[in-house]
Amino acid sequence: MTKQIRLNAFAMNAVGHLSPGLWRHPRDQARRYTDIHYWIELARTLERGKIDGLFLADVLGVYDVYHGGPEHALRTAAQVPVNDPLLLVPAMAAATRHLGFGVTASVSFEHPYPFARRMSTLDHLTHGRAGWNIVTSYLESGARNIGLKQQLNHEQRYALAAEYLEVCYKLWEASWDEDAVVADAERGVYADPAKVHPIAHQGAHFEVPGFHLSEPSPQRTPVLYQAGASSRGKAFAAANAECVFVAAPTRHILRNQVADLRRQVEAAGRKGSDIQVFNQLTVIVGPTDAEAQAKWREYREYASRDGALTLMSGWTGIDFGQYAPDQVLRQVESNAIQSAVDAFTAADPSRTWTTAEIADYCALGGDGPLLVGSPKTVADELEAWVEETDVDGFNLSSIVAPETFVDIVDLLVPELQARGLFKREYEEGSLRHKLFGAGDRLAEPHPAARLRKRAGR
Repeated sequence: MTKQIRLNAFAMNAVGHLSPGLWRHPRDQARRYTDIHYWIELARTLERGKIDGLFLADVLGVYDVYHGGPEHALRTAAQVPVNDPLLLVPAMAAATRHLGFGVTASVSFEHPYPFARRMSTLDHLTHGRAGWNIVTSYLESGARNIGLKQQLNHEQRYALAAEYLEVCYKLWEASWDEDAVVADAERGVYADPAKVHPIAHQGAHFEVPGFHLSEPSPQRTPVLYQAGASSRGKAFAAANAECVFVAAPTRHILRNQVADLRRQVEAAGRKGSDIQVFNQLTVIVGPTDAEAQAKWREYREYASRDGALTLMSGWTGIDFGQYAPDQVLRQVESNAIQSAVDAFTAADPSRTWTTAEIADYCALGGDGPLLVGSPKTVADELEAWVEETDVDGFNLSSIVAPETFVDIVDLLVPELQARGLFKREYEEGSLRHKLFGAGDRLAEPHPAARLRKRAGR
């Protein structure tokens, strides 16, 4: 196999991310999540392993679907308490030179005008290593706590997202000319007013008459991630995303998702290689298969089935507390993450899942697959996943933090490097250039690049 594998670390500014209950493990340090030094140490570890990026999840809401309340989420630390992810990045960027940062931010809960400035600021401070994971949000509790009576439905959220991106693209790409900043001390002119343009946006959801408050950052538009594998989510990704994050539990499902995504990207007028697809995955790696299996058994002792079903209930919008352990999940329409429902129902007709099986599957690493073994065993598996599915890489979550990531860096990465499957050194340049090798800025036919061209910027 000649294709090199991309690897992101998948984390959250919280005690518990995708392995609820593991905060109790004696070696877990996730309770240090409020300490900036914890994050600086993690960033340095990831950069030592030449990991492509740190992908930071986020929710603005609480998982309160399971048994109709937040009690299990609070008891098991299932993504609550949770702090803002963006504020972590400048400190980690100052401690590294190459590590990229993908920050999750929802279009449903913040106006695009201040958000665009925050992302431009982040791209400046990281010297072009910022990425945005575009989500529309799925927790009703988040919508209620910003004053909405209920969450918008799936189609409405993506319609809003499309306009949200249009506003951001105009601000990032079309508001400031490339040579607007002249910084002429003798004439007393920092920015040429004739080269800074109001965007005059009037739409169904937003009205933004003015110009962007930030001068162009190294990438202008941050690298665009999108996490959605529903039919509407894939269409949105085909038009906008550069990196797509999915959580397919099997190779069969992932192969179909990747192929469908690339087909839709091409139908949108782009090349299939214009996107990179990352599947969620968790790795338990040890010096030998036996040691890795022993570690898996140890971790299982701390896993919380209630915590796992709390997360799954939030992701799917289905209260698994209403299901008997041996009850088979059937396909239902959901206003949460429809692809999470489909992955355990319709995506693979040959496989059915009971509530107990879903709880066991999701207890360590959430709704993505789990690989356990020596560096050779895990590398064999990763290579097989890439060859069989055409996926570009993986978002690797941790079970015990930061132990899981340290094991990946110290044990798995050298094995992948020895096979020529993972880089030995970073490329220079921005995150976009590192990922695609074509410069810092979005290029045509991406809609943001076309917008910049039409504006003559």
